Amino acid sequence: MGLTSKSTGTSVLSEMFNVQKKHDAEVVVALAGNPNTGKSTVFNSLTGLNQHTGNWPGKTVTNAQGRYKFKNKDFILVDLPGTYSLMSNSVEEEVARDFICFGEPQTTIVVTDATCLERNLNLALQILEITDKVVICVNLMDEAQRKKIKVDLEKLSTILGVPVIGTTARSSKGLDELMDAVDKVSMGSIETRPLKVKYNEEIEELISALAPKIQEIVKDRLDSRWLALRIIDGDKKILQSINRYLGLDLAKKLEIGDNETAAGSDINLSSSAIRDEIVSSIVGMAEDISQQVVVFEKENHNQLDRKIDKILTSRFFGIPIMISLLGAIFWFTIEGADYPSGALADLFFSIEPRLTDIFVTLNAPDWLHGILVLGLYRTLAWVVAVMLPPMAIFFPLFTLLEDLGYLPRVAFNLDNYFKKAKAHGKQALTMCMGFGCNAAGVIGCRIIDSPRERLIAIITNNFVPCNGRFPILIAVSTIFIAGAAKGPMQSLVATAAITGVIVLGVISTLIISRILYNTILKGLPSSFTLELPPYRKPQIGRVIVRSILDRTLFVLGRAVLVAAPAGVIIWIMANVNVGTMSLLDHSAGFLDPFANLIGLDGYILMAFILGLPANEIVMPIVIMSYMSAGAMLELDSLDALRTLLVENGWTWLTAVNVMLITLMHFPCGTTLLTIRKETQSFKWTLASFMIPTVAGIGVCFVFTQIVRLIGLA
Repeated sequence: MGLTSKSTGTSVLSEMFNVQKKHDAEVVVALAGNPNTGKSTVFNSLTGLNQHTGNWPGKTVTNAQGRYKFKNKDFILVDLPGTYSLMSNSVEEEVARDFICFGEPQTTIVVTDATCLERNLNLALQILEITDKVVICVNLMDEAQRKKIKVDLEKLSTILGVPVIGTTARSSKGLDELMDAVDKVSMGSIETRPLKVKYNEEIEELISALAPKIQEIVKDRLDSRWLALRIIDGDKKILQSINRYLGLDLAKKLEIGDNETAAGSDINLSSSAIRDEIVSSIVGMAEDISQQVVVFEKENHNQLDRKIDKILTSRFFGIPIMISLLGAIFWFTIEGADYPSGALADLFFSIEPRLTDIFVTLNAPDWLHGILVLGLYRTLAWVVAVMLPPMAIFFPLFTLLEDLGYLPRVAFNLDNYFKKAKAHGKQALTMCMGFGCNAAGVIGCRIIDSPRERLIAIITNNFVPCNGRFPILIAVSTIFIAGAAKGPMQSLVATAAITGVIVLGVISTLIISRILYNTILKGLPSSFTLELPPYRKPQIGRVIVRSILDRTLFVLGRAVLVAAPAGVIIWIMANVNVGTMSLLDHSAGFLDPFANLIGLDGYILMAFILGLPANEIVMPIVIMSYMSAGAMLELDSLDALRTLLVENGWTWLTAVNVMLITLMHFPCGTTLLTIRKETQSFKWTLASFMIPTVAGIGVCFVFTQIVRLIGLA
């Protein structure tokens, strides 16, 4: 039935679920559905840019809300996490269930895929058990038509007892009809009679015995039949949620023990037989309904997708194609970002003299100009100029693959390797996101249900190089690894070296994941159902907007937040002298003996330490240090950089160790801040800092000592 809003509706919504109502007349609509049904497309098509994202209170799961005006009425759409069930097996399921039960949506839209309706009906039937305020959206009707699949919407509506609307959200077809049905259901103009799943005689008897007792306690705030079913199933999380949101200790009132039901049955609450029967009944009813309303005119309607998958997920071609695609994205990102990065740098640094003129006019002291302009402003300018263009290219390309339906194939290809490492198969996707930005990769770890395996993915995400580390890898590999090659061969050798670093990063991810599983994060590895959705034509406009707003600007904002104070520290280190040397020189001298053991020097280590806010400023700090300049700067050409580095003692061994430590060192400040927010733990943030750093130092030390021992350096 849902929680009524007679007394505490607005306060529950605003305080517990962060739904900000501007006025009481606004209609709150929940948007539920399986992954890959086009639920987000429905949400984006209706709300446009009038939306915001955050986290559900106390949960590391994204909360997207948006506003929509229809027939002069204001609607708030709450996009629930994509899930296949509401049986609280994951955080996503728990969040979706709790909002439908306690968030007071006047209507819940269940988005289904017309091309695979049977599977989607499992979730729809579960929601119909909770609330009668439901509208079924059968989306992707264009895909169904293309595959010669017919869905009898009227018959489906008659069977389910709620409105059923067909839509093609990508082209906004059917959305007005959908919102019209939502409006009528929320206002009570349509009387719904939702279908209830029938279970076997034993479970129905338990429900009949328990439901009246629940009705006396919770009244009409929750459907007593559904709640009885959840208690019989042994769902302790729903009892916790009832206590949290309704202030009712239902377990105590019903005298529910650990090994018995309130109905007095001898059946154990944790019995898998009960859950199996419940799931089987739901699946069976979904199958029966689907057979009544869906007609497949073409027996092999997914034949083209299967032919493509035979190639893209094959044992021989799957991984080479995947590496080629990702390599093409990296190449396009690096090449495409070169000009806009230079243009942004020119723009920002053309403003610097004007800022200097202002300080001169105001007769401000030199130290204040140095801190604010040469330190803070120059650092921010560098970070934005170097970070923004690659992210603005990489994230839309990555999101394009996601929209196309290719990313689940990446997870499929790598799933076996992650299983051997005792990690979650979805970690393959979060690792790929880390190539664009490790902070975005950490956020992407939310898709992993298991908290333990999510932590493994978060801690190891830094072992793949992000966009910020590629400039260092490119410069060093071109100068020292491919320096002897000429013409096109130089680019090929440098590309091969960088590819080797990337492969080493993937291998390191798998090795460290396995070590974490065997040590501080022991537990049983979980399995997951990997769905390969149909290939779909991506919506380029929406992809660009979504990736830039949700990912690029979000990550850049955190980077700026961390980089601002770091710019001040860098200037102070380079300009404050103790005796005849700067603080930077003193620090580098102190670190030099240790740095020599791992094939580096003190200035390189200091550059990585001071480059904590963003990897993009590491090389400018190295140049500043070698040239004894008072502020970060960049040389005009690779030849000039080669001369400077060689004059300061760089060899091929130094270059290789710089590439290794670039791959394996502590995450940047933006990523660390993101890890802290995602894990809500300083301990795991520290672990994420220490593990790659110790690994990088260890690898560099072993490599350096072996090379020196055999006389190659």
